[in-house]
Amino acid sequence: MAIGTALAGELKINPFDGDIFRIGLGSSAFLLFLLLLRRLPYLVTGVITGTGVLLFRTGLDQALGNGLTLADSVTRHGSAAVYYIVFAFGMSLIKRRLDRFYPLALGAVTAVIDLVSNEAELLTRLLVTGTATFKLNEWTFLMAIAMLRTYFVTGIYSSISVSRMRIVQKEQNRRIEQMLRISSGLYGEVFYLKKSIGTLENLTLQSYELYRQLSDKGQEAHKQYVLGITQQIHEVKKDSQRILAGLIKLTDREVPGDMPLSGLVQYTVHSSQQYAEMLGKRIVFTQKITLDYATANYIPLLTLLGNLTANAVEAIQDRGQIHLEVREQAGWTLLMVSDSGSGFAQDERELVFEPGFTTKFDEEGVAATGIGLSHVRDIVARFDGEISLDTAPGLGGARVQIRIPTRMLRKPTSPT
Repeated sequence: MAIGTALAGELKINPFDGDIFRIGLGSSAFLLFLLLLRRLPYLVTGVITGTGVLLFRTGLDQALGNGLTLADSVTRHGSAAVYYIVFAFGMSLIKRRLDRFYPLALGAVTAVIDLVSNEAELLTRLLVTGTATFKLNEWTFLMAIAMLRTYFVTGIYSSISVSRMRIVQKEQNRRIEQMLRISSGLYGEVFYLKKSIGTLENLTLQSYELYRQLSDKGQEAHKQYVLGITQQIHEVKKDSQRILAGLIKLTDREVPGDMPLSGLVQYTVHSSQQYAEMLGKRIVFTQKITLDYATANYIPLLTLLGNLTANAVEAIQDRGQIHLEVREQAGWTLLMVSDSGSGFAQDERELVFEPGFTTKFDEEGVAATGIGLSHVRDIVARFDGEISLDTAPGLGGARVQIRIPTRMLRKPTSPT
C-alpha cells in the first residue's frame, strides 16, 4: 500500500502558484486501499504509508539531482507524511461505521477528513518552512478538490462493492440450487424408504403370524425356519429406520424455510433447461403463473415438477416446447406441465402411473425403470390431490395436471 500510494502520488497537479502544495492521486489511492483492506490497522498503516512516501520522495530528489540536500528534501516532504498519518487517524474513527454510510454520506465524511488532513499538512509546512499562506478562494478550491477526489474514490469503491455482491449472490444462488437439487432427490428416497419400512412392518407381522400358526400345528422345523425369516425382516426394517432417520435430518437441515410457487417454477425451468442442453435438445420453456403464495412443502413440489419436466424433455426428439402453468380453481392449486412431444396413446393413459410402466428405451433396447410418474402419483396422494393426463392444447403432446387442495400447501400468514 505504501509503495502504491507513493507511486500514485507522483501523478499530481499544482493548483496554486509555486510548488508549495500539490494535489496528487496518492491520497485517492490511499483512501481506496483503506476502504478495500479494512483488516489492516488504519493508524499503523498511515504511519507506514507516510514514512514510505517521505522516503520515496526524498530518494527521488536525491536520485534526480534536484539540487536539494537530504535535509531539504526531508523538510520539503515531511508534511506529506503528516497528511497520511492524520488521514489514517480520521478514517480509523469511522472504520467500524463504514458499512452504515450510504455512498453520498461516505463521500462527504471522507471529504471532511481529507480537508482536515490537508490543513494538518499546511500547518506543518507553516511551522517548518513558514511559507504556507492561503487566501479564502484558495481554501474554497481546496475543499472542492477534496469533494471531487473523495466522491471519485467512493464511486469506484461502490462499483467494486456491487460487483462483489453480485459475485457472492451468484455463488449463493448456485449453492441454493445445488441444495435444492440434492434435497429434492433425498425427498424421493425418503418417500420410498418410508413405504419400504411400512411394507417390511407388514411382512414382519405376517411372518410372525405364520410362525404362531405353525406352532399351533406342531410343525417345529417349519416354525423355526419362519422365525428366522421374521428375525431377518425385522433387522432389515431396523436398519432402514436408521437410514431414514439420517436422511430426514439431512433434508430438514439443508433447506429450511419456505418458497413461493413462482420460485418453484423458476427453479424447475432453470434445471430443465440445463437438462435439455445436456441432451443436446433445443427446447423453449414458457410459463404462466396466476397464483403465487409461500409454501413450506416446496421440496415435494420440486420433486413433482422435476419429474414431470424431465419426462417432457425426454419425450421431445430434437426441439420443441414445454409450458408450465400454475393457477387456482375453487380452492385447488393446479400445477400443469405440457409438452410438444409424442404424448401418450389413449390405452396407455391409465397405465402410465403404475410402477414399471415405461415407453422409454435406451439405444440397446433396455427399458427405463418407469417409477417417475408413479412417484409423482404417490406424492400427490399424500397431499390428498388428484392427477390426470390428457393431450396438451396447442402443443399436441402430453399435459399432466395436478390438483392439490390449497390448504395443504399454503403457508399460514402470521397475524400483524
